Amino acid sequence: MSKPVEIGELKEGGFCIIDNEPCRIVSVEKSKPGKHGSAKARIVAIGVFDDVKRSIVSPVDARIDVPIIEKRTGQIIAALGNNTYQLMDLENFETFESKVDEELVNQLAVGDQVEYWVILNRRKIMRKK
Repeated sequence: MSKPVEIGELKEGGFCIIDNEPCRIVSVEKSKPGKHGSAKARIVAIGVFDDVKRSIVSPVDARIDVPIIEKRTGQIIAALGNNTYQLMDLENFETFESKVDEELVNQLAVGDQVEYWVILNRRKIMRKK
């Protein structure tokens, strides 16, 4: 799920969708309108799931999709190896698998409660509770 927003309203630390990948915005640079066109914005963002740097240059009044982020709580059921964990949602008791970033792997153990985000029907463990 996402909603359209004007590019001029985006700020650093926010989120947007570039190349069908949800990204966290690292920098926003806006240029003034000139003789031959409207004001432009250059957005540099890093992918939430793949950590790839992406950028886009577009008029300030153009629209871009912003993902709707659902923050949920789950419990780790099993460590499957290769930075993958099996989780159970604490509200609807659904079980699923999710990958974890390298810096979180050493902090997690079976039975821990974690916060995970659901973005565009994909899940990622963000932090230990």
